[in-house]
Amino acid sequence: MERMPLLAAPLLFAPFIALAQPVAGDASRGRTLAVQHCASCHAVEAHPAPGAHTAASFLTIANMPSTTPMAIAAFLATPHPRMPNYKLSRDEIRDLSAYIMTLRQR
Repeated sequence: MERMPLLAAPLLFAPFIALAQPVAGDASRGRTLAVQHCASCHAVEAHPAPGAHTAASFLTIANMPSTTPMAIAAFLATPHPRMPNYKLSRDEIRDLSAYIMTLRQR
C-alpha cells in the first residue's frame, strides 16, 4: 500500500476545514439589513436612542458571552415563534452576523 505524502494530507481535509470556519460578511450591508428588517423590534445601532423596543438590543446580543458569528448565523437560519419569518440568504445572514459582531465591546 502506497503512503500518501505528508504534505498532501491537509489538501484532503481543506474542504471540511473551510466549512467549519465562517466566512466574514459585510458589516455595512448587515447594518442596512438590520435597519430595514430588525429595527422595528430591536435597537440596532451601537448607541441606540431610548425607546420602546420589544426585543433585546443588538448591543446586548453582541455582548452576550455565547454570541459568536456562528451562533448568530444558526439562530437566524432557524424560524423562531416570536420573530417574523424572514427568509435571509446565506450572504445576508453572514452580513448581519458581521454587523452584530462589530457592536461587541472588548
